[in-house]
Amino acid sequence: MNRENRKSDSIANLILPLALILGLVLLLSLNAGQGAAQENSPLEIWLKVIVDYLAAGAEIAAAIVIGAAVIRGILNYAHQLFSSRHHIDSTESIRLQLGRVLALGLEFTVASDILRTAVAPTRQDIVNLGALVLLRTLLNYFLEREIQQVEQSRLSEQTAQTRM
Repeated sequence: MNRENRKSDSIANLILPLALILGLVLLLSLNAGQGAAQENSPLEIWLKVIVDYLAAGAEIAAAIVIGAAVIRGILNYAHQLFSSRHHIDSTESIRLQLGRVLALGLEFTVASDILRTAVAPTRQDIVNLGALVLLRTLLNYFLEREIQQVEQSRLSEQTAQTRM
């Protein structure tokens, strides 16, 4: 029965964020573009310029974070490949570290899209934002699930080794 509860909790943990994201995207898409015919004031123009620079900075940060993680992953893998101790756990560890950093880089891209959408959202901006947030949510969900599975398998292996 405990396993059924965990399964229903994991499904609820996945469906609730997806439903919230979908609702938010639909709500924002109804309000998008309603003020498109108005002229922009000088303050709105400057605000858009500043937000565009901030969004570009967030995108650059995402590229740096993801690029550095890829390089670090390649170096760690090469070191592990050419070292005398070749363990499956270290390859899995490298993959999970890369996944965590990809999630962080995706957070930066979401921040960039949120900044751009906050000033003058178009329908396409809102759809892009919804898709990125959905992707990030799914990535984080499956990454966390995999991390928990790896930790449980390591714990069970350690328990089995101590019994011997």
